[in-house]
This record gives sequence, structure tokens and C-alpha cells, in this order.
Amino acid sequence: MIDGRKILVVVPARGGSKGIKLKNQRPLGGVPLVGLVGQVVQKLDYVDRAVVSTDHPDIVAAAVANGLGAPFMRPETLSGDRVADWDVLYHALLACEEMDHCRYDIVVMLQPTSPFRRPIQVTETVKRLIEGEYDAVWTVSETDSKAHPLKQLVLNGDRLDYYDPAGAAIIARQQLVPVYHRNGVAYAISRECLVDKKSIKGDKTSYVVIDDLLVNIDTELDFKYAEFILQQGVFPDKQGD
Repeated sequence: MIDGRKILVVVPARGGSKGIKLKNQRPLGGVPLVGLVGQVVQKLDYVDRAVVSTDHPDIVAAAVANGLGAPFMRPETLSGDRVADWDVLYHALLACEEMDHCRYDIVVMLQPTSPFRRPIQVTETVKRLIEGEYDAVWTVSETDSKAHPLKQLVLNGDRLDYYDPAGAAIIARQQLVPVYHRNGVAYAISRECLVDKKSIKGDKTSYVVIDDLLVNIDTELDFKYAEFILQQGVFPDKQGD
């Protein structure tokens, strides 16, 4: 509990993955990705309950071995690759409230695919939600200017066009207003946002910008990059404060 608010951490980790088979239990530095989340959560003494939402028994075992609870299995209806985060979090919230006979005020989603998160980043996200009375707070990273929306192109038949016509006026990157993307480190969401607004973003949403080196693992190349970072000692203490 923090500032009188009960905190539920949900770690979404389904078994199916098209990019990397059983990605969430793949070891990085000797620890499964889902286990790395558990190690971070153990350093957050204000968390009242932390659970994994999965449909795979091996992921359950890896999660429990690293301090996460697994009080339910995710139903088949929530196990596809097109299931929204809201559906998973809403199911986990109601399931935990029914089992624990309590009401959680804040749900924190920690995705295993962002293995270099630090406890302090999660805490900053939760505190910002509470202090600003926001619906939600997401962690984000600045997008490289090469991937800026105004520099993106689309294929229309045999023609090449700008994704946004305003891109035609861009000559130098200094003209670009920075844009940001989700990095998966942490999402803090109020219960009212999830239950009443049926959203993980809501109407009043803030952010925590993370400038640290991060990897969001979706492909084998992402995984190799994460392993390379560890081998080079660029991120020597992946669970440090």
C-alpha cells in the first residue's frame, strides 16, 4: 500500500508468441523474462499483491519461483494474440478482488518483454499517478528521429507517398517535434479508469520519460541485442535501484 492505496501488480505473460516461442519464459542472464519481473516486484515493498496472468503451466512455474503469485489461469478467450491489455487487466483485477475479498485502487502492468526495468522507474510511475490524480501514467521513451511519423512512407499501388503529407516539408531533423513510444516498463492505472472508463489510458493521462537504455523484446534479434547488452556490461545491474 502507498498513500492509502492498495496496489495490484499484473504481469501479462501468455504462452503463445509468434515472434519467439514461449518468449516469456525464455532466460536472459539465466533468469526467465517473467522471473525478472518477479525480482523487480520483490523490491517494491508497497505492492499488496503481484500476479502473473498466463495460460501456460511452465510460465506459472517460472513466475512462482521468482515471487509472483499465480492464483488463476488465464481463460482461453483471453489467450489470443489480438486480446487487448484492458481485457487481461480487467479479468485479473476482478479475479484478485474476488479471491482476496478487497478492492484494489491501482493496477500496475509490468510486461516481461521489457527486462531492463528498474524498481525506481516503477515507483516513479505509481507516485506520479497518485500525486497528479491521473487516470493512468505510462512510461515512454523518445522515438529516434529516423522513425518519426513525418518521415514515414506508404505504398499506394505503384506510388510512394508520405504517411503524413506534412512530411514533404521536412528538410532537417531539427524541424521535427519529438515523439514518444511506449516502452513497456510500467503502466499505472486507477481502478476507476479500468472499471468505469474501460480503458488503460482514460481521459487524464500522464507519463514518465525514461532515457535509460532499454530493449523491448518481440523478435529473436531483440533478444540477441538484450544478450549483447548484458555481455558488454552496458547494463550491469538490471535489477538495481
